[in-house]
Amino acid sequence: MRPAILDPLFSPVASLAGVGPKLADLIARVTGREDADDCRVVDLLFHAPHSLIDRRNRPGIALAPQGAIVTIEGRVDRHQPPPRGKPNLPYRVFLHDDTGELALTFFRAKGNWLEKSLPIDETVMVSGKVEWFNGRPSMVHPDFIVKSSEAENLPLVEPVYPLTAGLSPKILRKAIDGAVARLPILPEWADANLTLRQGFPSVTDSFQRLHDPRDETDVDAQSPARRRLAYDEFLAGQVSLALVRQRIRKVPGQPIRVRGDLAAEIIAHLPFSLTPSQKKAVDDILKDMAGEDRMLRLLQGDVGAGKTLVALLAMAAAVEAGGQAVLMAPTEILARQHFSTISRLAGAAGVTVEVLTGRTKGRERDQIVERIASGEAQIVIGTHALFQDAINYHNLLLAVVDEQHRFGVHQRLRLTAKGISPHMLVMTATPIPRTLVLAAFGDMDVSKLTEKPAGRKPIQTVTIPTERIGEIVSRLRTAIADGKKGYWICPLVEESDISDLMSAEERYQVLAQELGRDNVGLVHGRMSGPEKDAVMSAFKNGELRLLVATTVVEVGVDVPDATIMVIEHAERFGLAQLHQLRGRVGRGDEASTCILLYKGPLSETGRARLSILRDSEDGFLIAEEDLRLRGEGELLGTRQSGTPGFRIASLEAHADLLEIARKDATYLLERDPELTSERGQNMRVLLYLHRRDEAIRFLRAG
Repeated sequence: MRPAILDPLFSPVASLAGVGPKLADLIARVTGREDADDCRVVDLLFHAPHSLIDRRNRPGIALAPQGAIVTIEGRVDRHQPPPRGKPNLPYRVFLHDDTGELALTFFRAKGNWLEKSLPIDETVMVSGKVEWFNGRPSMVHPDFIVKSSEAENLPLVEPVYPLTAGLSPKILRKAIDGAVARLPILPEWADANLTLRQGFPSVTDSFQRLHDPRDETDVDAQSPARRRLAYDEFLAGQVSLALVRQRIRKVPGQPIRVRGDLAAEIIAHLPFSLTPSQKKAVDDILKDMAGEDRMLRLLQGDVGAGKTLVALLAMAAAVEAGGQAVLMAPTEILARQHFSTISRLAGAAGVTVEVLTGRTKGRERDQIVERIASGEAQIVIGTHALFQDAINYHNLLLAVVDEQHRFGVHQRLRLTAKGISPHMLVMTATPIPRTLVLAAFGDMDVSKLTEKPAGRKPIQTVTIPTERIGEIVSRLRTAIADGKKGYWICPLVEESDISDLMSAEERYQVLAQELGRDNVGLVHGRMSGPEKDAVMSAFKNGELRLLVATTVVEVGVDVPDATIMVIEHAERFGLAQLHQLRGRVGRGDEASTCILLYKGPLSETGRARLSILRDSEDGFLIAEEDLRLRGEGELLGTRQSGTPGFRIASLEAHADLLEIARKDATYLLERDPELTSERGQNMRVLLYLHRRDEAIRFLRAG
């Protein structure tokens, strides 16, 4: 049961004054909730402002600094609407004060509205950012326009919030004020010495200060209120992860102790030998599985470092012990690819491998499900379909999850609920910095594969501005004539008004015309599974020479003879994602090239990011840099993918607090594993406040 003290915060957002169904939908969208039914008052409390407008700065027109937000009081002189039939040109209104003249610039504005808000000869106050062009100041779309007689309506210091189309700052602000008004006095769950040492305000004060900042220091990530709320967010995450782990550990593991004959047979059939870090990872995994506790290990390895082989050797141990192993992949393409690699290697050692995805239907599906239940299927590879209730395992000893960040914690638990309590091995090709591993997975044991497999050639990476796209196309024409294969990656599926990015469909049309329709294929996320597979296999077999794709090819597509990778609008992708995409080439014995096409001019950060990629092929280094430059939400692709999408905490700004929260969570649960003490009860309030009810259910189920 949720503590009664939180009831006012968990009323639907539509219970706030002035919030109707349409507005509730917009608030749900901006706060990252599924829909209005799922959106609560508390979600507005966590919607933090990202900056501040300070209207106390009134320098006068001539002294307004470039790019600064200022408030100007002046008299309206004249209106200059755009010429007839040219609606793209701006509408300008000129006003002056004692120091000079200012042009207010509006795009696609309604003239009659402007005439009413800015009548000629009226003294008005406007506030916004001033830009200087050719010695003349201009303010594009002022944030506020009021007649001087009504100036008391102008807020002097005001927080700026992330918005969504159709939601105005004024209306959002009113809803947030309504949410803050419902804040109860919350109990203290943080350790008293820590709050003293860190100078943390109380939780209730912190929320009030967050939404009523007095100056720039209040919206800074290091302000006491932000640090306090960031700490709470980390603490809720770490306590719930620890409770989940406590529950996982409570069910003892089934020790797997084998001689390793099956693994030896698989290794004997390999055309190469294991790298030192592969050997170490296998040793660590076997040691974990031989213990009384269940294994929970994360295997990180750069693209092409040979994670699948390590997983197969772990699965071979489970099979040798008389059990079954499953490997779960995030997509159909990836599951089938794992199946083709693993069935070939395991088949040599006489191990039966099955593949089961959402696309396996009818009689074929029934037979596979039967073989899983009887134990005849020793290794099962598939997608989410592996969790379904209809599927029963004969003796599941090991579950391997690929590309972990695409599955939430709960899906992992549903899978582990299938066996008595299988050991868990989680694999990812996204090199995750340690801070992020802690935040997303708690204190998981980590193995890293650091070498590239033998025979891999380095990939030459170059950055080229979009203007030179013609050169790239003619180089591709030559390469295709020489029998080479390549990828061309685009950020969007189809053209949209909102964005000037080249869509995959459009780029495909252009390239097919330039390079011949028989040579070029297209793959994107909106195609059906069979359509995608048909194009992919035509590309693999060499019927197609160039594959135009969105980022569906990012994870795990294996075409060893592809040697060219072109990534359009590279500046829009995360570094880790670019590194993943680049890893699709350089898999065979030929030298490969990766071309990063960018649209200039690049920002300082943009330039820094692309040069890191050009100069390094070390995924871990790239991930650390990406975290520093862009933040954790970007690093793991989307915010919604079961990753820790923190609302106030930020790993760059608050990494020191994450470490403290982890230790605090461990200390608390060692002393009070059921959260029954006074602090434990307060901790339950924190978990509910952060919607971590799932973890509390584990306490009850425990």
